[in-house]
Amino acid sequence: MSKTVAPTLHPCRDDHGREVSIRRPSTASPIVQWRDPGAIAVVVPEGLMIESLNGIPFEPCPAPSEAAGWGAADDVARPGDASDDAVLGAVSTEPPFMAPAGLAAAAGVVIREADGRVWSVAPTNGFGGYSLTFPKGRLEAGLDPRAAARKEAHEEVGLCIAITGFLIDLPRSTTFTRYYLARRIGGTPAAMGWESQAVWLVPRARLREVITHPNDRPLLDALDARCPETP
Repeated sequence: MSKTVAPTLHPCRDDHGREVSIRRPSTASPIVQWRDPGAIAVVVPEGLMIESLNGIPFEPCPAPSEAAGWGAADDVARPGDASDDAVLGAVSTEPPFMAPAGLAAAAGVVIREADGRVWSVAPTNGFGGYSLTFPKGRLEAGLDPRAAARKEAHEEVGLCIAITGFLIDLPRSTTFTRYYLARRIGGTPAAMGWESQAVWLVPRARLREVITHPNDRPLLDALDARCPETP
């Protein structure tokens, strides 16, 4: 007689207060891989993390109590962001944004770590057909694209970010999404929300190996074109 296995529940409930079952849970990587710039590192909800990486601690950062708080981040370039500025111009400069008729406005972000790796998210139960992708979501009332990108990074990857530049605008099946480049300034991926069942830190050279959805190919092309890997 076969044993009934209880579903794995996400530690966070959804926006309606319901429990979220994870049908095929992700597997965390060995903790040592977080310190190896050439390795993929994976954490699951409330999973074990190292204390810090590249001089920035992994500590939960609370969400602002009001929508206006998502606009208060310090989007200021620093020496480590020189590659962004050289290609994209000033951080405050970006083209006007307006979603075409029939498509909802959305924002997303590609968060680059100082060691050259990129933060990615595994949507819970492969939502939307994505096994791995970048934080993204529709604009909510009171949020401009930058604020929305910060909110999505916090909810889906558990990170607080500073935006370092505009990357690309992409039409999707139902949305028109503005993508930014950003760097981590706080938070911890172990605090990911219910929409994510794992957060990955992936070397640039391996992004196309693990991010395979056709919708993300133009985004990866834009990242390669605007921010080439350094030898």
